Amino acid sequence: MTKKTLTVRPLDEREAPELKKRGRGWAISDKRLDQIHEQARRNKMEPTEAQKVLGAKLIEANLGKFKLTRQQVIGSAIVDFACNPLKVAVSIDEGGDPALIARRDKSLEAVGVKLLRFAAADVLADPDAVVAQIVAAMKQSYDARGAARRQHARSAHDRYRSER
Repeated sequence: MTKKTLTVRPLDEREAPELKKRGRGWAISDKRLDQIHEQARRNKMEPTEAQKVLGAKLIEANLGKFKLTRQQVIGSAIVDFACNPLKVAVSIDEGGDPALIARRDKSLEAVGVKLLRFAAADVLADPDAVVAQIVAAMKQSYDARGAARRQHARSAHDRYRSER
């Protein structure tokens, strides 16, 4: 009988969970997902200084019909702010394992979420500039989605006319 050993691959070689087309959408156990949501609740109740400052500035900003939700869970990641309809997320970088952060970013980009990352020092030093970058990214996403919607409608109209 041979003895099997468990080996753990380095973080950069591991793949992010694949998106499924049913259920909660991610290959994550319910227990793990509940732990992630509980961590997001704790983070929301105890925000860092940079999160407080950016949150206050985002409330002041004119975002129209869109809003940024604090401590949003996307798959197995918790982002500081997210706008789900526009698929824009904001993360304030306050340290952490760079390999783990890169893996999380790759996972979010794989499902079409544009992640904006800002250093906590930058947020505290010039929050207005950070908000301007966030609003610009939201506007860019809105414009891109509008163009895609118009293109889809135009092609559907053309198909309809060619069938007649």
